[in-house]
Amino acid sequence: MGDNIKEIIDFDDDYKVTIFDRIKWWIKDARFYPREFMAGVKNLYKWFPVIWKDRDWDHNYIFEVLKFKISNQSKYIGGHDRHISASRDSEIMMTVTRLIDRVQEDTYGMEYMDYHKTKHFFEELDEKRNDEKLYEWKSDLKSENFDEFFKKYPRQYKKAVSGELSIFTRHDNEAENKRIYAMEIAHENQDRCQRLLFKLLDTNIRKWWD
Repeated sequence: MGDNIKEIIDFDDDYKVTIFDRIKWWIKDARFYPREFMAGVKNLYKWFPVIWKDRDWDHNYIFEVLKFKISNQSKYIGGHDRHISASRDSEIMMTVTRLIDRVQEDTYGMEYMDYHKTKHFFEELDEKRNDEKLYEWKSDLKSENFDEFFKKYPRQYKKAVSGELSIFTRHDNEAENKRIYAMEIAHENQDRCQRLLFKLLDTNIRKWWD
């Protein structure tokens, strides 16, 4: 067995690729070149709006590229349906794109704002600086329905009240603390959304091939 392996190794080491081999391989693959060229042209056309708007200063643009790519691949794999999990893979990919939308739009992070009405305003201060008036940003809670929000996320509410989240400073004012609980729940839910997004990618991305 050892001699046979040595013969194979010696053969591989001695073998030289000739110009005729290269020409033969090129001719063999040439039939694919027009199709690959057209695929490249279609990609340029398809990706142009995304690339045109792309910038390098914000994570949102990374999500835009990722979302566009996964959406296209979902349509391709789901449309061709060449293996038994194709339909399920396509569904997971579209779930990922929806989660990207929610991360980009801060859907859960802003949700608590639907449960209260607050007036924001600038209040003039007594002191001045260089004879110029100074102002302080103020907010006045007009109404709130945070209890409904808390009922929607009981586990997160329990963590907020117990101090397990403890993202923002507590106050003596219970009404203000309710607002803080709501903000912490929203913050936690937004983090959970992003964690789920990357967990789905980590678990499934290597399965997404056709």
